[in-house]
Amino acid sequence: MKPFVLLATRAEDVPADEEYELFLRYTGLAPKELQRVRLEADHMPAIDLDAISGIFLGGGPFNSSDAESEKSVVQRRVESEIATLLKRVVALDFPFLGACYGVGTLGSQQGAVIDRHFAEPISVVDIALSDAGERDPLCAALPPSFSAFVGHKEAIRRLPETATLLASSATCPVQMFRVGENVYATQFHPELDVVGITTRIRAYASYGYFGLDEIDMTLAAVNRAPVTHPTALLSAFVARYAL
Repeated sequence: MKPFVLLATRAEDVPADEEYELFLRYTGLAPKELQRVRLEADHMPAIDLDAISGIFLGGGPFNSSDAESEKSVVQRRVESEIATLLKRVVALDFPFLGACYGVGTLGSQQGAVIDRHFAEPISVVDIALSDAGERDPLCAALPPSFSAFVGHKEAIRRLPETATLLASSATCPVQMFRVGENVYATQFHPELDVVGITTRIRAYASYGYFGLDEIDMTLAAVNRAPVTHPTALLSAFVARYAL
């Protein structure tokens, strides 16, 4: 089988390594079948799309809607490299699934309106598939409504006509969308379980997702309901696109 690639942007080793382990667990891939590229550490290497089955993009602390003056040199480089890759991915309709940061990157590439209006605190939310989502072959792995982990400072306010809305929540109108037939992005985290999101809550406690005095409340929020369905997207993506 041609390997898949995981593009990662987390600089902190503990959540970065756990993210990779979660993608391995829920895709069912072995390490040799999921090549990790830590973009925050170095330039993106040349990616031969003919030599791989598909691409995952993990989440991270970068926000596409950050003011340019607030972006670090690393963030600007990462955004530029991902944007260049996405031009090829979209043009070829190449299998891609971006989690959380995927909404900002793919949304920006498509001209979506991205701002802070529909930010969601770290929590569990109820998500519903759209009519198009219920017909989508990848979303067949999901029930019509399900719970998922979220936590993001920005979100898509308006999708362009080039994108198909697949899922929404009461507090965020774009939870998942598709471009073409094979390029996907989710605002929720399909790779997370409660242990994984607990690690991230502790690792990013000072990043402004919640007040420093709200960590216990945030930990309680991600335990309010069981989250069991979103990880099925990862194994379904592999099953559909493995070559």
